[in-house]
Amino acid sequence: MRGWLAAMLIALVGMGGGAAGMVAGCATRDDGSPGDGRRVTKLPQPGPELSQELMIALAMARNYHHKAEIYLKEARIEQATTAVRQVLSIQFPTGSSEGEDIELDARARLAKLLVPQGKLDEAMAVVNEGIARAHRHSFFLANLHSVRGEVLEARAAKLAERDKGQAAAARREAIESYDQAIQIEKALIEQLSGGEEAE
Repeated sequence: MRGWLAAMLIALVGMGGGAAGMVAGCATRDDGSPGDGRRVTKLPQPGPELSQELMIALAMARNYHHKAEIYLKEARIEQATTAVRQVLSIQFPTGSSEGEDIELDARARLAKLLVPQGKLDEAMAVVNEGIARAHRHSFFLANLHSVRGEVLEARAAKLAERDKGQAAAARREAIESYDQAIQIEKALIEQLSGGEEAE
């Protein structure tokens, strides 16, 4: 039951626009009975219940995303960016897979908010740090590679008029990022088709 609850909580956290909102549609119960589909990322199973520490951290992340969504409805993108950035300051229990998923999802959303503000270098740093910190393959890591590709596409567009060579290099790097996302996704599908959950 613990993994099912965690998946639902992660889905609530990302409901404002992050990739985590897709988890609810891809979850299975721990007893093997199907939910709406199969889980794309393995959630830890150390105990029958979520700890209060983890529950509080997940709730905080959810509330920061809610704040960001309100700011975006008011076209206050800088305040929305600040709200999402605060998710990265939440202390999750050590070794928490849920915590890693929330961080990767928040980094993806933060980068997407930074791009239209023209902060491409910061957006790239946000995604690169998340990729470097990840401990396992997951849907969220694949998504972060995909967002990295989007940042590189934005960089290429910015460079297109003044340096066609660098723009072409950025586009090639974007393709590499998308390929990395695809490779992770293929590995996850292979594990799931073999009856295993992604580590």
